[in-house]
Order: sequence, then structure tokens, then C-alpha cells
Amino acid sequence: MNPTPLRHDPPAGGAEDPAAPATGSPADPDVLRLRGVHRATADLRRGTPVLLEAAPDLVLLTAETAGARGLGEFQALAGGPAMLLLAPVRAAAVLHRPVPPNTAALALRLPEALFDPAFLRSLADPTAEQVLPAEPVLAPECPAAAPAALALAKLARLLPAVLAAPAAPDAAARAASLRLQSVPAADVLAYPVALAAALVRVAEAQVPLDGAPDARIVAFRAPDAGVEHLAILVGRPEEAEAPLVRLHSECFTGDLLGSLRCDCGPQLRGAIRRMAEEGAGVLLYLAQEGRGIGLVNKLRAYALQDRGLDTVDANRALGWGADERNFLVAATMLEALGVRRLRLLTNNPDKVAALAACGVTVLRRESHAFAPNGINDHYLATKAERFGHLLE
Repeated sequence: MNPTPLRHDPPAGGAEDPAAPATGSPADPDVLRLRGVHRATADLRRGTPVLLEAAPDLVLLTAETAGARGLGEFQALAGGPAMLLLAPVRAAAVLHRPVPPNTAALALRLPEALFDPAFLRSLADPTAEQVLPAEPVLAPECPAAAPAALALAKLARLLPAVLAAPAAPDAAARAASLRLQSVPAADVLAYPVALAAALVRVAEAQVPLDGAPDARIVAFRAPDAGVEHLAILVGRPEEAEAPLVRLHSECFTGDLLGSLRCDCGPQLRGAIRRMAEEGAGVLLYLAQEGRGIGLVNKLRAYALQDRGLDTVDANRALGWGADERNFLVAATMLEALGVRRLRLLTNNPDKVAALAACGVTVLRRESHAFAPNGINDHYLATKAERFGHLLE
């Protein structure tokens, strides 16, 4: 695995190759691909349509952020009937019937008169007030690029519900005049791996912590992608034979606010304390809130849990997978830190398997369980029963 593919090594003899672009150079095609996808996600979050280069090209606008202006631009670029692309579980709920197994996405036909922002949001979000002036119907065909369209919405941390239409013949020219982003479907699908592989160290500082005064924080960022992950180093783990390592997905509610709905806060502080006791360790603080669905969607999932769903079914009801995290990010960071053999502090066997698949040597799993607090009992039971966590 090459953790920093955007870095160019000098030729033999130590002289810089003047023909080689610098790290993060605008001429670097990897940077341009990351930049294109990142810009597209930012536009979707603003309620601006984007062009998805596929066969055929599609005009996209997310249902969650669609407004009057975005809908107007969408219709100006569309060259055919519009449809709403949904993840299977959400589509089944909207249609009130089961969907075929192994379905990646479904398309619902929407009359133009129903291009109403509130109506679209109600179709996308099971926690929103339901506005159903008419029942949507299943479209006869789902575009081949539908999985890429939903993936782009997920990368934007938006609900995977996307208004799509075949692009008009002159859509590219119109989009250019409106300064709208165009992105290849292949770049969208490759983005998670490319983003992880492109991570580079950008900052480091001593940050004494309560209980771990000999701690450093190293920040990682992918060029032109804006996503940052942190490594908390206790002692000198890079010099240890097999230091303790924990992969900790950020949890605003648990880590910062002390939420009792999860066990994230105790896991975070307990891991740092244990590493300090051993004299060395690495805690990777990954920007993957809510198992990769983002804070806003995690709050929506909480609302669905309050209605009786568990954490797995709540995520799926929103159109997300049970776990959307990309652990190649962690493997890339560990490689850059010089940690190639480790003991993994986790209750999740999937993390062990994921790191091993990325070429990291996990000598053994170290248990990291905390007792339920009376509020998170069902949450912990669900992790054990449905995720296979070993809460011994």
C-alpha cells in the first residue's frame, strides 16, 4: 500500500526533478479527481445541481437540500423525465411494499407538478413531516449510474435521496454558463479509496492530556478534499514492537457532551488512560461520525430509535448502511506513523479484519468493554447481537 501517492520522490542523487509536479499540484490528476468530487458534494449541500458524467449523463439534485432556485436550474438542464433515486429500504417504505433483493437503488417517477421541496424532503427523510399530495410510483427503469448518484449524496453527508434526470444535449454548455460542477461517476465510486490513499501529515504538536501528559496530536488531510483525521500519540508508539492502537470514530454527543446513549466517551478516555499506563499507544480519531453517516444523520437515527428501531434498522431506514466507515483511512495513517504491527484495542472484529485486509499486522485484539449505564443497555446489546461486538 502506498499511503501518499501524491508525493513525488526525488531522483537518485537527491536532486529534485523539475518536471515532477509538487505534492498537491493542480496538474496532478489524482488531485483534480478529488477536487471534482469534493466540489460536487459541496454544491449538493448548497442545494445546487451537478452533472454526473455517466451513460447517459444525469442531472442531480439532492432531495434534502432542493429549493426553488436549485429546482429551476435542475429543470433547465434536464432532457428527460425526472425521477427520485432512493436506497432500497427507504424506497420500500415510500412504496409500502418490499423491493427485490440485492437491489442497489430504485427510481420513483414523480410528476413535474410534485417538484416541491417539502414533498421531496418528506420522501427522503422518515423523520420529516410527511407531505404526500400523491403516491409516487416505481419508474420503469433505474439509471445504471444510480449507485454513483446515491454515493455522491452520501459523500456529502446528505440523505441518499437524489432527484435525477437525463441531461439535455446542451446540458454541459448550460452547466458551464451557470458554473455548475460536472463529475465522472467513476471518480465518485473511487473517491473513498483515493481519499484515504492521498492522506498526508500536515501538522503536529505536543498536547498534554489529562492522564497522558506525554501526548502528541498529528493531523492528516487529503489534498483538495478538506477532510481531516487526527492521530493521538501517547509516548513513542512508533518505537514500540506492537503498541496499543484504537480506531475511534468521532462522536460529538458522546466524546464532547458525555451522552449516555452510547459508550463512546468512556471508550475514548479509557483508551488514552490505558495507553498512558502502558507508556505508548496510538488513538486514531477518525472523522467518521455515526459510523460514517455524519452528525445530522446520526441525530435523525436517534429520533427513529426513540420510535422503536435499533441502531442498525434506524440507519437503514434513512437509506444508509449499518456501517459506512472506510478503515483504509486508518491503515494509511498507521503506515505514515511507522506503526505496522499492533495490538488493536476494540470489541469489533470487523476492525481487525479491515486492518488486516489493508496489510496491517494485528497481533491480537485487546478487549475494550464498558458496563452499560442504564440508558445505553439496548444500544450495547444491539452491537453484540447485530454487529458481532465482543463485549466480554
